Formats: sequence, structure tokens, C-alpha cells
Amino acid sequence: MIFFNKFINKKILITGHTGFKGAWLSYIFHLNGSKVYGISDKIPSGNSFFKALKLEDKINNYFIDINNYVLLKKKICSIRPDIIFHLAAEAIVSRAYADPLNTFRTNIIGTANILNVVNTFNHKCTSIFITSDKCYENVEKITSYKETDRLGGSDPYSASKASAEILISSMYRSYLINKKNIKIGICRAGNVIGGGDWSDNRLIPDVIRSLISKKKLVIRNPKSTRPWQHVLDPLNGYMKLAYLLHFKNLKNGQAFNFGPKPNSKYDVKKILEIIHSISVLNYKILSNSKMKEANLLSLNSNKASKLLGWKCKYDTKDSIKMTINWYLYYIRNPSKIERFTK
Repeated sequence: MIFFNKFINKKILITGHTGFKGAWLSYIFHLNGSKVYGISDKIPSGNSFFKALKLEDKINNYFIDINNYVLLKKKICSIRPDIIFHLAAEAIVSRAYADPLNTFRTNIIGTANILNVVNTFNHKCTSIFITSDKCYENVEKITSYKETDRLGGSDPYSASKASAEILISSMYRSYLINKKNIKIGICRAGNVIGGGDWSDNRLIPDVIRSLISKKKLVIRNPKSTRPWQHVLDPLNGYMKLAYLLHFKNLKNGQAFNFGPKPNSKYDVKKILEIIHSISVLNYKILSNSKMKEANLLSLNSNKASKLLGWKCKYDTKDSIKMTINWYLYYIRNPSKIERFTK
């Protein structure tokens, strides 16, 4: 990844930097010699990748609610970032169901706030907006979704991500398209896994908690198929998109899918079988889940491959093994986890 050198000493602002992907991205840019600034509402109360790698001591941290436009604008304008990665969001489907208003507020208005701040810039800035594979109107089709497919969503989380995409497109076409100093990119990725994710109601973190507590794991939707991929793969895509927008002449205002390899369409049950082969896992199937979720969802990443030169490096089995091994190492050697991660 020779293009990483271009980010040395650049001001990189990451919203949602204490979250799973945000913390990984912060650490990568920190290792690369960038000037990293993070904005989040708080540090996670329990375990987190952010805490495990002591990122609070390594980067510039600011704790601001993404919905507080006045404070947000003041801080971002004082930083004058070269590149922004906007990841701050409500990212858990079950929490979105429990609190839809906060989900819509954070995922839609929070995104609008970032765009409105960027619209005031007179310096060169590239903004990368991270949405989700769930922004597509899921019709349970066998073929993978392309960037030109219809946006939508029946559940609050999916609807909020589709709405955020429409908002970004509107703001770009209404205000930013003719500003030569502003570049915009959108990234859609699927079920990203990797060490350090401790979120509730996510498969891998739930598995790890089950292993630690030695309690039986309850599985909600064993037949759900997701585009599982290791966190390093989509992050590489996010950074490559930022590089080509900021330093090269990639067409502005585009959306890109970053999905796993085509043969990586595994359902939850298959994932559990792979994990069980690494560490003995005790689980049961819950057959009466009331929460509506898509059974089949996958992404077509041909556009990212053609225009960005990006491809997914790790297959699903490798991604699962890398992820589980990170947690097992952390459980046994928490003080050495940074070296293992690096």
C-alpha cells in the first residue's frame, strides 16, 4: 500500500473514532504518521478496540455529540482537516429498533451536519462517508447489489442509511458539485468483522462473550447470509478512495461497494461451524425471533475493482480465523495486544 505515504502529516479527522471501524482506522493512520483527530460522543463503557490499544493517548480526541451542530462546526473548523472519514452512527440494528428517533437523528441529521460544515470550507478537503450494505432496498435476490440498485429499507437502521445516502447525494448536487476544493465519496460495506468489536447483538462479539462466560450462545437468524469480511479489507478501500479523490483525478461524488470475494456468501450457521473448529462453542437456535432482518444480502464490488484497483484480500475462513485469534490472544495477553495487532 505505497499510497499510504501520501497521508503522512496530513490532518485526518475520523468521526466515530471510538467505535470498532473508527478505532481501527485511527490506529492505522497513527502508525502511518498522519495527524489523527477523532470526534465521538463518548468512549465505550466496556471493552473496546479503542481502549485495548490505548488510542486516547495516541491521537487527538474530542467528545462531541454529532447532532450538536454548533460545537461540531467550531471544532472541525479549528482542525481544518485535509480528509474526513465520517463513521459516527447508530450501527446496531437491534438498538435502531429500540430507539428509531435517535437512529434517524444520528444517521441522517448527523451526516447533514458534517456536510454543512464541509460546505463552509475554503481549503481543500476530501470527505468519505461510510454508510452500509443495508442502504439497498433488499428484495432477497440471489444476485449481488450494484451501486445503481434502488436504495431503501424496511427496518429503522436500513431506512436511516438509505436516507443518509439520498441526503449526501442531494447536498453534493445542490451545493458541493462545483466546489473544486471539496471532494466527496461514499462507501458501502457489509458485515465487517475483526478483533476488538464488543458491540451487543453482533455475532462475533456474542460468540466471544459466550466463550468467556462459558454460557450457551443463542442464535437469532441462523440462515441469514451476509457479506462477511475482515475489517482491514473495507478500510483499505476507504483509504484508497480517499487517496484517489484527494491526490488524483477520480470522478467526484461517487458511491462504491466494498464486499467480500464472490464465494464468501456464508450463512450464520456456517460461520459458527468455522468458529467451532477453532474453539469449542456451545449454542442453540432461537426459532421465534420477532425482529425483521434480511435473509440474503451481498454486494457487487466490480466498480471498486475497476476504478479504484481494490480487491478483497481475505476470504471468509481467513477472516474468521484472524478475528477469533485476535480475541483469544487478547484474553490471554491483553498487555501485548498492540504488538499482536500491529
